[in-house]
Amino acid sequence: MTSIKQVHTPEIIADLQHCQLGYAQQSVLHDVNLRITTGESIAILGKSGAGKSTLLNHLFQQKRKLNIALIPQDYGLVTSLSVFHNVYMGALQRHSTFKNLRNLVVPQAGELSKVKTVLQQVQLAEKLYSAVQNLSGGEKQRVALARALYQNASILFADEPVSAVDGKQSTQLLQLANSHFSTLVCILHDIELALKYCSRIIGIHNGRVVIDSHTENLDLDSLIKIYE
Repeated sequence: MTSIKQVHTPEIIADLQHCQLGYAQQSVLHDVNLRITTGESIAILGKSGAGKSTLLNHLFQQKRKLNIALIPQDYGLVTSLSVFHNVYMGALQRHSTFKNLRNLVVPQAGELSKVKTVLQQVQLAEKLYSAVQNLSGGEKQRVALARALYQNASILFADEPVSAVDGKQSTQLLQLANSHFSTLVCILHDIELALKYCSRIIGIHNGRVVIDSHTENLDLDSLIKIYE
């Protein structure tokens, strides 16, 4: 008997139609029309202040009920706590209140081992017990990604997740994110990384989405225009 391979239809994560987005009653983005589905790897590009974070935050707030891992622009870390505690926080919803309190007060060997394994993926295993406030910007960024990995979500929303690391680490971290999360929506500042590691690019300029295309249809010259 010939087996038939099942084809999974992508699910809609977001469907924005003629939306005005902003904050404090001030519009930042105008007439936004976007549909985002599972399985996509999307880069959001644009100049500083273009509204990239406004778009990403709106998408996240609309879908908070989904199990979406988020790396905000400020990393969202508790800097007075250790790297272990910050990564473990990615799994709070999976455990009972008692287990969470026990591990936050006296980390258990099993959880220490699991967190260390995740930290090895971002090359920070030696910082397991370090206070986050003593880390560099790039190290904090890697802790934020480790926490997202530990959350065990299938979707990642990330606001410039590799802006504070060098080129080699940027490549490694984006490869890691793409291999772990089935769906990725991230703000990037590096056009070449977006072209190489994302399947779709959304470009924002002057408060509007001016580019929304598969990466294969774009090149460096066509994307540089949104920074002019």
